[in-house]
Formats: sequence, C-alpha cells, structure tokens
Amino acid sequence: MRKTRIALVGAGVIGKRHLLASLSLDEVELVGIADSTPAAKTTADDNKVPLFESTEKLLQSIDVDGVIVATPTEHHLAPTLQSLEAGAHVLVEKPVMATLEECEQTIERTQTTGCHVLVGHQRRYYDRVNQARDIVQGGGLGKLVSVSGQWTVRKPLDYYREQWRRKWQAGPILTNLIHELDLLRYIVGDVASISAETSHDVLQFEKEDTAAIAMRFCSGALGTFLLSDQSHTPWTWEQGFGENAAFPPSGQNSIRFMGTEGSLEFPNLVVWKSTSGDSCWTSEIHPTALEMTQEDAYINQLDHFCRVINGEVMPRVSAQDATDTLRATLAVYESATAGRRVNL
Repeated sequence: MRKTRIALVGAGVIGKRHLLASLSLDEVELVGIADSTPAAKTTADDNKVPLFESTEKLLQSIDVDGVIVATPTEHHLAPTLQSLEAGAHVLVEKPVMATLEECEQTIERTQTTGCHVLVGHQRRYYDRVNQARDIVQGGGLGKLVSVSGQWTVRKPLDYYREQWRRKWQAGPILTNLIHELDLLRYIVGDVASISAETSHDVLQFEKEDTAAIAMRFCSGALGTFLLSDQSHTPWTWEQGFGENAAFPPSGQNSIRFMGTEGSLEFPNLVVWKSTSGDSCWTSEIHPTALEMTQEDAYINQLDHFCRVINGEVMPRVSAQDATDTLRATLAVYESATAGRRVNL
C-alpha cells in the first residue's frame, strides 16, 4: 500500500505536534520540512527528513500529496496558495487566514485547482465533541433553547513580556475565543448575530482582558459566553478536559446546552433529564454521566486529512467553514468597537 506523502511547513511548537502525529500513522510518510529557522535543522536531522528553506523550494524538489501549514497566522497565505497550485491538498492551522480577504483568496484557489483545504480546528475530532453534537442536533435535549459558556483563566504577567502579546491581534478573542466559537458553531449551528462588550481594566493593554458576548443562533437558540485571560477560575475547556499539560486539570465543565427536555454539561458529558417524563420545574431532574474515550485529536485529524487526500471524504472543516468561524470571531471586535449588534 502506497503511503500518503506529507510535507510540513513550519516546525515550531504546533508544527512539532503535527510531526508527532505523522510518526504515529503507518499510512503517512513525512517527506520534507520547510522552515528557515536554525532550530528546524535539529528537528529535521533528528527525524531524518530533508529540510528546505522555503515552501517553494520544497515543492520544486519533492513530490507531495499534502502539505501541513503550521506557520504563524500572518504567514498562512503564501504556503497555502503555493501548495494548492502545485496540486497538493493542504491542512492549515487555525485561524485559517489572517484576514477575511485572504480567506476569500484561499476559497477561490481551491475552486480553480480542485484541491482541498482542511483547517486545523482539532477539537472537532474528539469523540466527546461529536457525542455532544449528536445529542444537541439529534433532539436529545428537545428543542435547544439556550447555551451558556465561559473560558476564564488568568495568564501570568510574564506571558506579556513580549510586546506583540499586548496587541489586539494576540488577545484572548483571536487566540482563545475562536476555539470556543468553532465548537459552538459545530455543535449548535451557525451564528446569526453577535453583541459584545470588552474591557481593558486590569492590564490596560491594547488587547482586551475580558469580553462578554451574546449570540443568536440561526436555529433560534440564544447564547452567552464570558471570556477572560485575567480571571482565576477552574472553568475552561483545557482545565475541564485536561487537553493541555500547561493547564492543571479541574474536571469542571465550562459550557451548558439547555433544551426543553433536558440539558447537557460539557466537555465532560453529563446529561440532566427528568425520569418522570414531565419536563418542567416540578419534576425531579437527575444527571447521567456518559462514557467517553481518550484519544489524540491530532492523530485523528491527520488520519482524516489522508482520507481527504485519497478522495474518501470531504474536509470536516473546510476553508469556507473556518472562514465563517473567523468572521464570527471578528464580529466580537466589531460589535464591541461600534457599540451595536453585528448580523452575520
């Protein structure tokens, strides 16, 4: 069986995570790395993979089926377009691009080349996320009425030692909220409108400390989300799930989906329902914890990418889908700045 030939552009922290996933899949052959930094040579040598100083030189030198783009967001566009033009499918890290204009260029290029772009919103590959989606969209809670969530931690002061981390582009909305909005869009459906307020009161940097968001989903459900990188709490996806070793696990759920017949706590799936068959405030309501599997979302994502390359499936997160997540995230800034609701 022929292996799927994958190249990696960007061998930094997230690039190495993709590299580890490639080494875990027998059907994948990592055939090249494009990265001009000195540290990349060590990574390439350690893994006995050819190193190229640019995406262009890599694509001119070796045949690839797919390219993983794991550069900083502002450098996503060029290697993505170059790879598509070379006839390679692309897995690009999220956010898909730095601007909506770049997103449109990318979507247009997928149409003219016939190659796919898969965007690395890796949370969509966890079984518990897909269980939650099936429950909500399958009517397991009755008609979904509302959603309430939060991502609230306190980042240490030395996190902001680098001046670029004090800019709005590095704030928690674009860095962290984009994950949460993508999850909500995947589980609930598209967002119709967003209203938001932001605050800079704690650190008084250009980037926000806190954002409070109200949403109307196309399904009719309403949602709220509280975001802060200056609140010391146990309520984030990372603490609740234990995905990131930098976050000591709390086991606490941070999102609740509420319907006419029951509710769901997430990410550790707990369904609350009445056992009497009468779903109202006079009925006792009881929790049921669902079984969950532990898995590596990056391995699952790369396996899916290989199946996209081989024509077996369509991308779970297309360039258009990821663009809609970015548009919803940017609408939080727009609403807070303009002081009005933004219709999507």
